[in-house]
Amino acid sequence: MLRIIDIGIENATAFCILGKITKADMSVVLLNAKEKTEHYGNIVIYEEIQGFEGIELSAVIEEFKYLFEIGISNISKVAVVTDKDWIMKIASLEAMIFRNIDIKCFQFTEKALAIEFLKKA
Repeated sequence: MLRIIDIGIENATAFCILGKITKADMSVVLLNAKEKTEHYGNIVIYEEIQGFEGIELSAVIEEFKYLFEIGISNISKVAVVTDKDWIMKIASLEAMIFRNIDIKCFQFTEKALAIEFLKKA
């Protein structure tokens, strides 16, 4: 499940992941990102991963359709908040692949630091 959350940054798409990600979940988050992009131009992303139990193939397809249509050039920063080492490793790999996006990982105890990081976009 993906749930949109408010972190107090107008151009942020912020969400919490808990459980399995469905196509419907992904559609809500991507619509939020699209609306923020249309309104603000550049956006930042806050991902709080409390628990991850997989992702539906249809959700992955939705994400690829979004990336093909909108792209990633409008994303300036991503903050990933989690206590899962394997997710931090994946985020570090993504940071190397997507060099034009500043991607950083934070522990749950560092949520305020993650938000401050995004505010300095």
